[in-house]
Amino acid sequence: MTPAGSLLIADDLHKAYGPTVALDGAEFSIHPGEVVAVMGPSGSGKSTLLHCLAGIVPPDSGSIVYNGREMATMSDAERSALRRSEFGFVFQFGQLVPELTCVENVALPLRLNGTSRKEAERTALTWMERLEVDDLRGKRPGEVSGGQGQRVAVARALVTSPRVLFADEPTGALDSLNGERVMDLLTDAARSTNAAVVLVTHEARVAAYSDREIVVRDGKSRDMERVV
Repeated sequence: MTPAGSLLIADDLHKAYGPTVALDGAEFSIHPGEVVAVMGPSGSGKSTLLHCLAGIVPPDSGSIVYNGREMATMSDAERSALRRSEFGFVFQFGQLVPELTCVENVALPLRLNGTSRKEAERTALTWMERLEVDDLRGKRPGEVSGGQGQRVAVARALVTSPRVLFADEPTGALDSLNGERVMDLLTDAARSTNAAVVLVTHEARVAAYSDREIVVRDGKSRDMERVV
């Protein structure tokens, strides 16, 4: 797929940590509403690629363009604003705030953007219902199962209606049944809002939920044709 019409494009990315090369000319593109799986063995550079695409870590060289704008020209405040409003994140272990209830966790991105508590929690409950965890609203993360907690984390990632959802091994800590349920709900919810999904995984069964696969090996990326 060519970058034309892409929402997020990366070209010739290089990133090293001391003598260790993480990215060595990696490329990437994704369209609105598309789910792209980034695959590769441990240490291949796939998580570094995600962090660069999300503006968390700057590449040493190369270009990342989001919605027509070069991210290197953005200030730290502008990149932070993107991560609060237009980007959503799901991590392997959820990373919910243990002191907050589940509904407070889901509402947190909205609260950080200045939304009132009442409105933020109303929107949070709507997403929790879509992810089938609205009955957990008053529980804290330590009181729910791993699969339930990950669905709460997906609701939190989607609560701001992001244009790009970054999911880094979102089922890595789950058994296969819970993993499939999380992926079903995640991809259905994202597609319903036309969000692009960057899905980092090393599992073929998770990558099967994507529209397209990119394999990262030794810091280089290769776009794979999906065989149907």
